[in-house]
Amino acid sequence: MNKLTLKSKKLTAEALIRKINTLHTPGEEIRLMEVCGTHTVAIFREGIRQLLPKGIELVSGPGCPVCVTDQAYMDMALSYAAQDDVIIATFGDMLKIPGTHSSLSQAQAEGAHIHIIYSPLEVIELGKQHKDKKIIMLAIGFETTIAAIGATVQAVDASGLTNVFFLVSHKLVPPALRALLDSQRGHIDGFILPGHVSVIIGEEPYQFLPTEYHIPSCVAGFDGCEILSAIVDILEQRQSKKYYVGNTYKSVVMKTGNPVAQEMMRTVYEVCDDVWRGIGMIPKSGLRLTKAYEHLDAQVALPLTVTEPTVPIKGCRCGDVLQGLIKPNECPLFGHACVPEHAVGACMVSVEGSCAAWYKYGYASGGLSWEE
Repeated sequence: MNKLTLKSKKLTAEALIRKINTLHTPGEEIRLMEVCGTHTVAIFREGIRQLLPKGIELVSGPGCPVCVTDQAYMDMALSYAAQDDVIIATFGDMLKIPGTHSSLSQAQAEGAHIHIIYSPLEVIELGKQHKDKKIIMLAIGFETTIAAIGATVQAVDASGLTNVFFLVSHKLVPPALRALLDSQRGHIDGFILPGHVSVIIGEEPYQFLPTEYHIPSCVAGFDGCEILSAIVDILEQRQSKKYYVGNTYKSVVMKTGNPVAQEMMRTVYEVCDDVWRGIGMIPKSGLRLTKAYEHLDAQVALPLTVTEPTVPIKGCRCGDVLQGLIKPNECPLFGHACVPEHAVGACMVSVEGSCAAWYKYGYASGGLSWEE
């Protein structure tokens, strides 16, 4: 980035901060939730918390797919991994997600066949290379990843391979926001909506926020100025009491999203209830394969009985962190028993996890916000 661009960004940021100060009444307490884990990291990296006036609090939400993957799902994945004729195909950030007694990383060290993939389509080549094995891909993620994995499901079906399966636990973002508001456990004055997810689904699925809950929201990109612009938009909505779904990321997010990806998702998946780690069952917040692709569902094609009960991790408060009820450093394990090198909770595992971000940019390097 050249000096002219840096100067321009600095001037833009200063103007946005002035606008935020104008829109905020001193002493007024406002809690805004950034839903996306990438936003959480960007907010720390850009020092946005330190720039905001006292009284505007940014809290992290359930926008990290690794963090919300249920413990029981990981226990099931580990049970499959324990079978000699199974190869687990997974993205690398799944390795350290804790199950009840172990993790994929530990299972791999003990001899389980765990294969790290960088693209979902790699499972096709794995299936061809290991015809004597059952390849089970751990299919998690929000709408952004769902589109890519859904296309892979179609490709596997078209390939004629009979040894590639998917263990599905996809999550949908809008129902989780509804669940947070319905729970009334924590006060939220506005949502900074995820950019990547919104590229796929657009603005429409969030319309319940202004129409039913009368709460402001805005889709944001990941540049500091884009996040500040979203905060300005939300504060302007609050001041005017005219609520809508704002969008400061219009360069890539259309109102109706990506219709091609949406149609593919409707073909491959159907909506179902699903469990979010630390939060519980959220109605219509997950996806499962449709009847046409059910033969690729690991739980259908390779039924498995997990005999040992899933036991919550003692002392871990990831669920409260994901709902914005506490800050990560308010968990008794944070920075002590739970650190990135040996994470106890899922929020410390992923680089997009709230606890990992708070540890990296705050606990390990100094000051998180004006409060500290």
